Amino acid sequence: MDDELNALRRSRMRWNTPLSEAHASVLLDRMALGAGHLVDLGCGWGELLLRAGERTPGLRGTGVDTDVVSLARGRAAARERGLAVEFAEADAATWDGSAERAFCVGAAHALGSTKAALEGLARVVPSGRVLYGDGFWAAPPGAAALEIFGPDTPTLPELLDAADGAGWRVLHLSTADQLEWDDFESTSKLAWQEWLLANPADPRAARVRDWLDERQRQYVRDYRGVLGLAYLVLGR
Repeated sequence: MDDELNALRRSRMRWNTPLSEAHASVLLDRMALGAGHLVDLGCGWGELLLRAGERTPGLRGTGVDTDVVSLARGRAAARERGLAVEFAEADAATWDGSAERAFCVGAAHALGSTKAALEGLARVVPSGRVLYGDGFWAAPPGAAALEIFGPDTPTLPELLDAADGAGWRVLHLSTADQLEWDDFESTSKLAWQEWLLANPADPRAARVRDWLDERQRQYVRDYRGVLGLAYLVLGR
């Protein structure tokens, strides 16, 4: 897809994870944020990072990602809201810094794997708390789900074992519910659905329609109710 459509695709999403406003508020509460440094590895446009900055005077935020479109959106939002949040175009796996708090939500792949992410976060936050969000099998996956998400996706007990193996204590555990998942999947497609309705004769319309239809089929046929998303607040 071209730059215009790529920039549009996630524009109706609040954040790039299945998470309600109320659930996000609980997670931010459990992070016990205060003055100090919070880094968001694989931040996208960093909406949760911006929310943390809004509620915590003296907090210094840094978002790290390689997606220049998302980073531009995050920088614009930080300026508009007058927040001390910076966005760095960098590889989350090689970011060289430390912080008292960190987010890594849906971005384990950017650090290599679940195990690598949890171990890497231990180096970034030698003492403090991390909000870690990662996928897990909520039900036995079929062949199609395994092909989409890979055989290394853990079960929830395996995810908790990986956190323990990296030296973390689980201070909070919650999972995305079905409404959060359905809203996430719908809003991830919404901007393109609206564009398609408004531009049915556009030369790009057939490709957009095929992309949307395939992803809708994958969700309802292959992984709705099968893939879960766990939110762990970890401490060390």
